[in-house]
Amino acid sequence: MGETEQRPTAGSRLGAQENAGISTLEHGQKPPLTPPGKLISIKIQMLDDTQETFEVPQRAPGKVLHDAVCNHLNLVEGDYFGLEFPDHKKMMVCKKLIFTWFSSTYHVVVKFVVKFFPPDHAQLQEELTRYLFALQVKQDLAQGRLTCNDTSTALLISHIVQSEIGDFDETIDREHLAKNKYIPQQEALEDKIMEFHRNHMGQTPAESDFQLLEIARRLEMYGIRLHPAKDREGTKINLAVANTGILVFQGHTKINAFNWAKVRKLSFKRKRFLIKLRPDVNSSFQDTLEFLMASRDFCKSFWKICVEHHAFFRLFEEPKPKPKPVLFSRGSSFRFSGRTQKQVLDYVKEGGHKKVQFERKHSKIRSIRSLTAQPSEQHTEVPKQVSDSSSFAYGDDNDAAAVQSCQQGKELKASMEDTGQHKSPSLKKSPKEGRKVDGAVVSAVEEEEEAATDRMQQNRPQSQQPSTAGSLTGSPHLSELSINSQGGPSVANMSLSPNLSPDAKQSSPLISPLLNDPSCIRTEEEEEVKKKRFPTEKAYFIAKEVATTERTYLKDLEVITSWFQSAVNKEDCMPETLKNLIFSNFEPLHKFHTGFLKEIEQRLALWEGRSNAHIKGGHQRIGDVMLKNIQSMKQLTIHLWKHDEILTELENGIKNSRKLETFCRDFELQKVCYLPLNTFLLRPLHRLMHYKQIMERLCKHYPPNHPDFRDSRAALAEITEMVAQLHGNMIKMENFQKLHELKKDLIGIDNLVIPGREFIRLGSLSKLSGKGLQQRMFFLFNDILLYTSRGLTASNQFKVHGHLPLYGMTIEDSEEEWGVPHCLTLRGQQQSIIVAASTRAEMDKWIEDIQMAIDLAEKSSDPAPELLASSPPDNKSPDETTVDQESEDDLSASRTSLERQSPHRGNTTVHVCWHRNTSVSMIDFSIAVENQLSGNLLRKFKNSNGWQKLWVVFTNFCMFFYKSHQDNHPLASLPLLGYSLTIPSESENIHKDYVFKLHFKSHVYYFRAESEYTFERWMEVIRSATSSALRTRALSHREPHTY
Repeated sequence: MGETEQRPTAGSRLGAQENAGISTLEHGQKPPLTPPGKLISIKIQMLDDTQETFEVPQRAPGKVLHDAVCNHLNLVEGDYFGLEFPDHKKMMVCKKLIFTWFSSTYHVVVKFVVKFFPPDHAQLQEELTRYLFALQVKQDLAQGRLTCNDTSTALLISHIVQSEIGDFDETIDREHLAKNKYIPQQEALEDKIMEFHRNHMGQTPAESDFQLLEIARRLEMYGIRLHPAKDREGTKINLAVANTGILVFQGHTKINAFNWAKVRKLSFKRKRFLIKLRPDVNSSFQDTLEFLMASRDFCKSFWKICVEHHAFFRLFEEPKPKPKPVLFSRGSSFRFSGRTQKQVLDYVKEGGHKKVQFERKHSKIRSIRSLTAQPSEQHTEVPKQVSDSSSFAYGDDNDAAAVQSCQQGKELKASMEDTGQHKSPSLKKSPKEGRKVDGAVVSAVEEEEEAATDRMQQNRPQSQQPSTAGSLTGSPHLSELSINSQGGPSVANMSLSPNLSPDAKQSSPLISPLLNDPSCIRTEEEEEVKKKRFPTEKAYFIAKEVATTERTYLKDLEVITSWFQSAVNKEDCMPETLKNLIFSNFEPLHKFHTGFLKEIEQRLALWEGRSNAHIKGGHQRIGDVMLKNIQSMKQLTIHLWKHDEILTELENGIKNSRKLETFCRDFELQKVCYLPLNTFLLRPLHRLMHYKQIMERLCKHYPPNHPDFRDSRAALAEITEMVAQLHGNMIKMENFQKLHELKKDLIGIDNLVIPGREFIRLGSLSKLSGKGLQQRMFFLFNDILLYTSRGLTASNQFKVHGHLPLYGMTIEDSEEEWGVPHCLTLRGQQQSIIVAASTRAEMDKWIEDIQMAIDLAEKSSDPAPELLASSPPDNKSPDETTVDQESEDDLSASRTSLERQSPHRGNTTVHVCWHRNTSVSMIDFSIAVENQLSGNLLRKFKNSNGWQKLWVVFTNFCMFFYKSHQDNHPLASLPLLGYSLTIPSESENIHKDYVFKLHFKSHVYYFRAESEYTFERWMEVIRSATSSALRTRALSHREPHTY
């Protein structure tokens, strides 16, 4: 063909790189071969009303053209879209050759449209995808396909206007509405549109798209494409297909629905469309329903649409093609071709794609990705990973010197780089650690999925760290934690979540200049010399564990005695009595443990020979120090008994004072408060259990004739007595703390914390309903089972959908009945629900705990109280065909949800379980309290050569990373729920001792301990987080847990 005029493509118009195509294939699949032959030009009309021309071989299948459009748009979730012929509204079939779709001319303009409308727009994980869906809603409004009342119409248009021109300005609004007609007779609604628009102040285009889809999905005609037909009596009707099944309309009013679960077979015979239903004694429907359509072609076309919708929304994978008959063919060989919705969700969730920036054609505001993808003016370089190997130093003096050296090196490097940074907007990437995306660098640590990342950036981005572009999936809000969404433009690392949105992220501090500067890492030769001088016996490393964990415990106490107290004094929001109660009981503990730590460090210095090296023997012990301090600690028991009162009074104060509630919530958003505030209040009780475990290991190690054995055994007896006295109180407080923590994660519930209620398990399950399998978060207590969905608002909370009292409940295995793996039916006295677990092990855990909870509820013989404050329970069974409806008040309320709800911590265990599709029990939480550890580790990425020394704190199922133990807040965090813990194989070429491997899907991290003892301890505590055991097995290894 001749040369054509150079014109902008769809990709360049949306701001993408020319060669940055996105594959829509599963990993390992190859693209279809493009047959040679004559090229034809086909015009595609995009959803923003622009037209693009694509040249494809005329004998290529339709999928080639579809993929070409998706690649030019850099559209990851292209499976939701299709190509539609404008004349007869027929969709192009992927397997059919292109030339067969055009009878005589190729000048037909084909439309790129939304083909599959999911039941919940939160399943759309890309901002670009939601933007295109919003454009489709805008088109449907203008064409009269999306019909609704005036209030809903005005509310929808107000969100479109907000995304296009930004915040409300009456003059600009009137001019914009005069130039843009979103619906016929728009003038009558202009005042109402502007009234709604006034309430969207500060809402970004991405948030506007999200709210638009939130409202649209509840409308009866959302995503509906009507196909004229007649019933047996000759009455004119319209047929439509949706994610739930086949719908029957009379005009624009739905009069019937046939859920996929009820349909046994779909077929057509000439102009007759046949629906064969499953037998149901309670149904008045006939076995086979017949509808007459205009022609055979229309009938066959509608049948194909039904087949595709059923396969896309109901199947786990693409159906296998029907084998070709040897002699005669009977019936159509048409099968759905492409990925199912589940495969699309899994593909995006596993991070098998790159995020790209785009621009909105109609909007004067750039999208989140186009804004955040701009590199920082202050940093143009991500430093390379240091290739030198490093090892451990035992002396803390050396650590401090190294940190100071790192800081000086970083300041010098920053001053040298500042001069040239305003000239070049591009980022340089490390060949080993980074890959360039959107003009920014995504480091290897940022390939971690939903929850591993930059905890240190939670509220204030650190100016010394290079910015990178990344993505969340599902929520339109910006965040600085990987699964956190906490107000203000911030950043996050999110190739991880199935239900968060593409926003932006910063490169992890784990590869920041401070941690990668060569001056920070000692050479291995130096360390080998040091190792020869230091002790190697197990008792020394047990003593060192006392010191390392004591440092972390002292920092946790300082969160209350220093940071929290200072903030309280400034704000003056806490009653004096409560203030005195908290700080008068924590300050003596902090003072005592400061001296205790100093004494332990002095003993370790003598043991290591760093001072008074000529002294031998007498100081190579720790039992005497532990005995002396544990005996002194008994005098502080009066303060420990007060912790129950402190926790209760603080929660009562928060309940009664909005000012104190806001203050505590804001304090939890500070970087020093890396755990929930009330967790720090329980730390002194947890610490007693750590002392007991350490002394048990020490006594087990020592032979009876060892000089330190008597003191160690006496110290163990003393601390065991203290733990026994406080154990019952601690169990009660842990449950009280967990209920209040869960209360912060839930909305739509008032009286979660009531006397006698005890938490048992939380986790992610799929609930089977008329819309298919939908992910829900379940919360099991000793009297009730809640199920919720994750709200994609600034609060990141979970909305309660319904509850089932456990009194009188039964459990049934339903795998065979519903054909869903790991499926069970929970039958309550008033309603039943069908749920499915991700694995057989998860299913067994839930069955065991639910059955135990049912037994407890039966013993109590007291039905649970009314629980929900709002949101009526979802009582629909999978067979019900009604579609969720929402009143005008509900629709109007949705627009202000961002204003009403406050920022909320998004990296809690609840969110991690949601993204990792797993569960955690109260037994697991109790075991996690006992399995806490701190110390230095060397960390290495999968594709790097260098090892980095980090101070690591393991607590609450999560690893927190610091430069040194002296830091006040962590740099980053890595939640370990769902991870696998193994030893590297020979093929991985990790030729070092004491190395363990953490991996989740494609994300791999190596950590190296300093000794065999510390290696075993890290393996022990991390295994407790990565593999929660069944209740029966867990209880066999520990004291019984009282519920």
